[in-house]
Amino acid sequence: MNTQDIVKKINSYERLMRLDKPIGILLLLWPTLWALLIAGTGKPDWIIVLIFITGTVLMRSAGCVMNDIADSQYDGLVERTKNRPLPNKEVTKKEAYCLALGLSVVAFGLVCVLNTLTIQLSLLALFLALTYPLTKRFFAIPQAYLGIAFGFGIPMAFAAIDNHVPAVAWMLLLANVFWTIAYDTEYAMVDREDDLKIGIKSSAITFGGFDVVAIMLCYGMTLLLLGIVGYQLKLSFAYYTGLVGAGFVAVYHFYLIRGRLRAKCFQAFLGNNWFGFFVFSGILVNYLIKAT
Repeated sequence: MNTQDIVKKINSYERLMRLDKPIGILLLLWPTLWALLIAGTGKPDWIIVLIFITGTVLMRSAGCVMNDIADSQYDGLVERTKNRPLPNKEVTKKEAYCLALGLSVVAFGLVCVLNTLTIQLSLLALFLALTYPLTKRFFAIPQAYLGIAFGFGIPMAFAAIDNHVPAVAWMLLLANVFWTIAYDTEYAMVDREDDLKIGIKSSAITFGGFDVVAIMLCYGMTLLLLGIVGYQLKLSFAYYTGLVGAGFVAVYHFYLIRGRLRAKCFQAFLGNNWFGFFVFSGILVNYLIKAT
């Protein structure tokens, strides 16, 4: 294999792991960073933060690979996914399995330097990440399962810092489930017609004509639960200012998705990075103010 072939293969692996599309990493990372800041009362151990950031990138990459393995018979039939490495035969299934295994092993190796509770929770997180693609075959709202999988860094963060998982961590996880249903339904609206043809289930199909209403209700529940978290922790006005910013993002998304145009729905999905950022900023500024 010459240099050109090696570069081409590396590029295929990068696309298989979606490293060329970092939005998934960010949507996974924001809730984890919320939890790390709260668990560490604004001053989490930076070694733990680095471990979680690296682990998030690795596990999101492994999850994408497993998702493409599970969907390999469908991706070639969908306009948006027909050029992915597996349906294009750029990468074999054996290579994909090896890549997913390697990423998972490295991620687990990082977790092994943390306490026992975090290691135990990481095994459950791995199970959730690897089984999510299968839920699209039988579960009417697989986005809810995805929300648990995407948010499991939250209880792990509390476990890593405090060696226990308080009730507020599960409240944050529940908020993340509603947020995930909101943004991944926006994403599913892009593929709704293709998913109907090939028989894959999604919240966009399940909600049908109530999809926009359901998305806005999920945004509302996310903000309500985050507000309850702030009240329980006695966070300052800065935190609630961040929630207001996130609320404006949600309102803007209503403007984008109300016409159900594919491009606008995808734009709304991408814009959820700002939702997560505003919540994070509110938490961060809250602790910066308390530290002064």
